Amino acid sequence: MKKIKILAIVGSLRKDSCNRQLALAAKELIGDRADFELLEYQDVPLLNQDIEYPAPQAVKRVRDAVKSADGIWFFTPEYNHYFPGVLKNLIDWLSRPVSDKDPQVLSGKPAAISGISPAMAGTGLAQDHLVTLISFLNMDVMNVPRLVIPNALQQVDDQGKPELKASYPYLQKQADSFLSFILKECNRWIL
Repeated sequence: MKKIKILAIVGSLRKDSCNRQLALAAKELIGDRADFELLEYQDVPLLNQDIEYPAPQAVKRVRDAVKSADGIWFFTPEYNHYFPGVLKNLIDWLSRPVSDKDPQVLSGKPAAISGISPAMAGTGLAQDHLVTLISFLNMDVMNVPRLVIPNALQQVDDQGKPELKASYPYLQKQADSFLSFILKECNRWIL
């Protein structure tokens, strides 16, 4: 049996963002139970139909990464009660047909959502908006459990890196649940 492949998409491009660190913590929790890759997409241009066909090389690369993944795990901050514009731009590119004959690459993919924020409210509103969008794009969203970590600065070490003391069991539960969710979805398509 082939190993499950999870593609993590972080909604912040900042190299030391809390959400990138959360994704790395999830990767550690997943361990050797699945291949876990963080998608790098800083080079994806703003969506512009003038350059859509043929798609820019960066867009082809991220589409290929999504196509080869068994599940997509989003890690998003919340900016002004919404998920970041860079994430929306990436999803817009991924939502476009690959060609006149090929559908978009997100359809049917299992998805999980997590987020960490220094704000007391966490990332719940951003996650709700993201669920609305990716559900419209026919992703199979694992709504329970979702992970919303507020007050991130209360869970950091002296270098400012998240330690996730109180949140670690919830991340573990979500990681375990997402692996089971992906397996269930993969088996559903095989049967």
